Amino acid sequence: MASLKIKAALQQIAGSVDKQQGYEALLKETPSLSSPETLIQDLTAILDAIFAESLGIVATRSLAASFVDTLKQVPINDAKIEVGEHALTIFQTQASSFEEQNAQIRELMATAHEDDEDFLAAAKVLAGIPLESSQRKVTNDDKVRFWIRITRNYLEVDDTTLAEQYLNKAKNVIYTVSDREMNLHFSLCQARIQDARRNFLAAAQGYQDISFMPVIAEEERLHTLSMAIKCAVLAPAGPARSRALGRLYKDERANTLPEYSILEKMFLDRLLSPEEVAKFAEGLATHQLARTSDGSTVLAKAVVEHNLRGASRLYNNISFDALGSLLGLDGDKAEETTARMIEQGRLVGRIDQIERVIWFEGGEATGEKGSGRAENVVGKQLRRWDSNVQGLAEEVEKVTSELQLVYPVSNIFARP
Repeated sequence: MASLKIKAALQQIAGSVDKQQGYEALLKETPSLSSPETLIQDLTAILDAIFAESLGIVATRSLAASFVDTLKQVPINDAKIEVGEHALTIFQTQASSFEEQNAQIRELMATAHEDDEDFLAAAKVLAGIPLESSQRKVTNDDKVRFWIRITRNYLEVDDTTLAEQYLNKAKNVIYTVSDREMNLHFSLCQARIQDARRNFLAAAQGYQDISFMPVIAEEERLHTLSMAIKCAVLAPAGPARSRALGRLYKDERANTLPEYSILEKMFLDRLLSPEEVAKFAEGLATHQLARTSDGSTVLAKAVVEHNLRGASRLYNNISFDALGSLLGLDGDKAEETTARMIEQGRLVGRIDQIERVIWFEGGEATGEKGSGRAENVVGKQLRRWDSNVQGLAEEVEKVTSELQLVYPVSNIFARP
């Protein structure tokens, strides 16, 4: 129920000639006339009274705009949300006439929800803002701003499906937006979605690109570089990840970060100890520690594949059981992991299932499916022999050239 002061003011306006001016004055005085306990009821009563009058669409729209201005001054988030919901219900009866006020009310409510850390409610409120309408012109900049804000709220509650849906809308027009901060938020949302969907290589590239943007503070640039390293470490082992690790390892800022030690070992294909992995895991987000379909974590799988690549640098061949002991797996699981990496072109080698031995071939896999199979072993040995013979011939030719410089041919055949 409205306070006595507001009731009296509304009765006075009802009997006046210039009702629009009376409501305008009352809306300006409401913050001082109402107490925190009656503020919600007072604002609701004023809005109901305005729409109960037959003032005409122009006057009503002007008063609705003044009502929004008054609501902006309300310091209590719960009051903004409750009064805003009531206002949206009233505006809905004449939606096309109050689209601007509807959008402003929803923005106020979203801000209140965000302050209360209710990000899902904020996203839903913002999603109700009409952006395609003949009654209200919305620029591409404003559209992108709304879509990115909705995306960020959905990301806060780990709803990557809806977040990506709104980011894709922004993707269609982001090229028309010149605002650097808006482009930064777009790139960051894209990297976060790729990260959450475990597309770690793309996320690492996105985070590293953001870390070079001068529009953000140095501390934030280092944070995004740290995120890039984490994603690169979690990516599946192979040529693509090696290139990503190489870019990060060569970044002069990387050696100032806690993740540098594991980055260095992975780039140089050195084996990782359980202690190093456990320390690295402490800095990972919840979704980065989630378990996959086979029950292992993304990190554990990435470390096993990395250590397998490291073992391929140390051994020409190794038994299933010995490799399993090295990787912390049983022999059959070690064989399965090796076979998958060879099949996917992320490791070069061959498997002798009869002898239960894995043979690692020299060279780097291309990353193409099937390129890691070492099927033509005899042919490879012949090519290696040919290469050795060619190298020996080149060395002989080099020695011959040096001799000719010291003892020119003209001197040998010169007359005494």
